[in-house]
Amino acid sequence: MILKTLESKIRYRIKRNKSSVFIPGDFFDLSDRDQVGRVLRALVREGDLMKIGQGLYARTKISSLSGKTVPEKSLPELAKEALKKLGVDVQGSSFKKEYDAGKTTQVPTGRVIAVKGRVSRKIGYDGKYISLQKVA
Repeated sequence: MILKTLESKIRYRIKRNKSSVFIPGDFFDLSDRDQVGRVLRALVREGDLMKIGQGLYARTKISSLSGKTVPEKSLPELAKEALKKLGVDVQGSSFKKEYDAGKTTQVPTGRVIAVKGRVSRKIGYDGKYISLQKVA
């Protein structure tokens, strides 16, 4: 298979990668920032990728329930993967720790993620966002 265009090279890399989250920096070895950004925007328009935050893209699939384009993984999984890719230390939230310790019967949703360090990005899609809890 001969890859000629930048779009075909990026599509191939997205398809073959184990990760479901991508940042533009993953493709800077193929071309410069402007061209990579153009291709990523085109892939979002076509439904192959979904934008989940500033400079964060997730691989998509067609939902068997609604027929709409949705991310491959759940929002908490995508957020943890994205934060790790950005170099942020991710930990279990206080809600998860309390549930695991048996102090509460309230099951955590996974929408609250504890992070070490400063993060100023919103991660989510379709009006659903992850809440970040800062820990020492």
